[in-house]
Amino acid sequence: MSTDPHPSLAGPGETLAPPVQAFRLTLALAQQLRTLMDRQLGASGVTTQQAALLTVVDLLEKPALTEAARALAMTHQNVKQLATALERKGFLEIVPDAHDARSKRLVTTRKHKAFWARRNPADHAQVADWFAGLSGDEMAELVTLLAKAMRSAYAARES
Repeated sequence: MSTDPHPSLAGPGETLAPPVQAFRLTLALAQQLRTLMDRQLGASGVTTQQAALLTVVDLLEKPALTEAARALAMTHQNVKQLATALERKGFLEIVPDAHDARSKRLVTTRKHKAFWARRNPADHAQVADWFAGLSGDEMAELVTLLAKAMRSAYAARES
């Protein structure tokens, strides 16, 4: 993708419908934000994908690997790799399910909670800087629209 802050998103002679423009912009923005967050987290040894898994584990409260994979729209294998790395780092425990020995559940640790409690103020301020080009009202509208688009995408995935 171009480093142009106003990318056309269309090839020469190509006219894009608004949904395609939104799709391309969303992909490009997601990659930019992931790169920025990977840089922000770099020295900690935690990646953006690992942080996303930890967030999902906290939100879902002891999910099975398959539940976490579904929430992140990832394969079971990818989530297992992330979880194993996080377990080695002491951020996560992979425990047997109490009702199904074949299933594994994910549980965050005290180390995880302490790590983010220390990092969150600076990380949240940095994320705010990345969106500093938007007014408060624009940010609120963006959040509303992204949540709506997320629900639509999830519904399409379920059909």
